[in-house]
Amino acid sequence: MKIALCNEVLAPMPFAAQCQMARDMGYMGLEVAPFTLTDNPESLTTAQARQYAQVAADHGLAVTGLHWLLVKPEGLSITHPDAQVRQATTDFLKHLCEICAAMGGRYLVHGSPKQRSIHPGQTHDLALALAQDVLAQVAQTAQSFGVTYCLEPLSADQTPLINTVAQAAAVVQQIDNPFFKTMLDTSSAGLAETLSMPELIDLWMPQGVMAHVQVNDPNRRAPGQGQMPFGPILAALQRQAYSGVVAVEPFDYFPDGPGCAAWSAAYLKGLLENAATPTSPSH
Repeated sequence: MKIALCNEVLAPMPFAAQCQMARDMGYMGLEVAPFTLTDNPESLTTAQARQYAQVAADHGLAVTGLHWLLVKPEGLSITHPDAQVRQATTDFLKHLCEICAAMGGRYLVHGSPKQRSIHPGQTHDLALALAQDVLAQVAQTAQSFGVTYCLEPLSADQTPLINTVAQAAAVVQQIDNPFFKTMLDTSSAGLAETLSMPELIDLWMPQGVMAHVQVNDPNRRAPGQGQMPFGPILAALQRQAYSGVVAVEPFDYFPDGPGCAAWSAAYLKGLLENAATPTSPSH
């Protein structure tokens, strides 16, 4: 497993400084939110993306992937009743697949709850059908660039559409593209699921639909800053031979962004080192 930090935790610090701080804290990579790089992420070029990848590499890090995709530009939505808006959204997400690949990332996380609302006059089924149409097109582009597009289940307090891993897995199965998966966000799952996090991992990861993990407490703070135990979560990932990225994604930065990032790195590394330490035989 590789421990990465979602870079908005250290923004608006310059990207090179984010990389330096994250590396000093022990992270192996940054998971990048495009809106932290520019107010106009639709204008990002592959040459610029490769430059960001080089900055990360110069600091001993990798850009592991992209997340928080639809913050900017404003007005995009995968469920919008206007076909032109949905097409603009599709085109932008396809562009991000190319940018992700150019940055050396291997996955994109599609959360963006406000951009997958059920609009007035829509039924749940219609909104879901519109979303699936957009996502199926984006999945084809993700496949062409060799990146995995992950649909993130988000709790009902954030969006009425696709709240559980089971619901996201149904979309994955419907789209049926090997480069389109779901993932686990422990904060949302802690609010939306009836199963524990280890049970979810043991249920869905063997089915090949869960390709990524983000860790945060249901209280929206860092892992270890709330009631959710993360030792059993990491143990379940190890049990399933998960070798992907575990990305730290708090929303409430306590005591602040750098402090929260440092706490998370130390906490997770401590759990992993403790799990890897063999117990001495008793005498």
